[in-house]
Amino acid sequence: MAEITAAAVKDLREKSGAGMMDCKKALTEANGDTEAAMDWLRAKGLAAAAKKSSRTAAEGLVGVEVSGTKGAAVEVNSETDFVAKNVQFQTFVRDVTSVALELGDDLDTIKAAPLGTDTVGEILTKNIATIGENQAIRRAKRLEVTQGAVVPYVHNQQVAGLGKIGVLVALESAAPVEKLEALGKQIAMHIAAAFPLALNADGIDPAIVEREAAIAKEKNADKIAGKPPEVAEKIIRGPVDKFLRENALLTQAFVMDGKTPVQDVVAAAAKEAGSPIVLKDYVRFQLGEGIEKEVSDFAAEVAAASGVPQNA
Repeated sequence: MAEITAAAVKDLREKSGAGMMDCKKALTEANGDTEAAMDWLRAKGLAAAAKKSSRTAAEGLVGVEVSGTKGAAVEVNSETDFVAKNVQFQTFVRDVTSVALELGDDLDTIKAAPLGTDTVGEILTKNIATIGENQAIRRAKRLEVTQGAVVPYVHNQQVAGLGKIGVLVALESAAPVEKLEALGKQIAMHIAAAFPLALNADGIDPAIVEREAAIAKEKNADKIAGKPPEVAEKIIRGPVDKFLRENALLTQAFVMDGKTPVQDVVAAAAKEAGSPIVLKDYVRFQLGEGIEKEVSDFAAEVAAASGVPQNA
């Protein structure tokens, strides 16, 4: 049996919003595995923030850029938020976004692309040396439509096109561009707030769906006990289907009114414009999403470096 430390209990409590004793019991049940303990809390209805652990903060900037019927989003990370305010770093993120817009998603291709007299990768190395912090081009995504619009949105924008959350919405349509841009802006704001996992239910990772089914099975153990398999399956399927509706973009309730599915919002816009509109794809990059940050005691580091005891 793994030792359950106070630090582990505190960490799970912050991630889940559950009580201290519930977190300790969850970790005991899960033999110290934080992710399994989170699932246990959710199955018991005790976790208040199921997704929080996947949104660990990291520093840097997300950049978005659109040209004609294509758009690109990139995430470039740094060690501290100070670097995100550095004009040299901001210029680099903007340049990398432009390269992705031209060349696509592949990071090796982006790093090998010429940028002035150097490549993107060489400039990144120079920036690390001159700015004095480790930096990395983490991810990139380009969207393109044959006809229509790719609409950008930056939440918590720091400077034009750069911020903490970057969204692109690809709308395929012959409708007037100004109407598509207005619709796309609203959908992009929805995406920034609602955090969909995929465009539709079929696009959600099967491993996530299986995990939700396991949680539903445990949570409804009393209801399915002694029931025929087909009845038990229907009971479990209910919460899973609800999860899929709430996490697939097209079936999420539109944040502007809290009830209309996004696909119906698109259909209404198409009817008004007199032309079919297809929500083809989207990108949502949130700075630091899924990155585990090392927590350090700055005072202790300074004391250690100076040779002076922290409490001296």
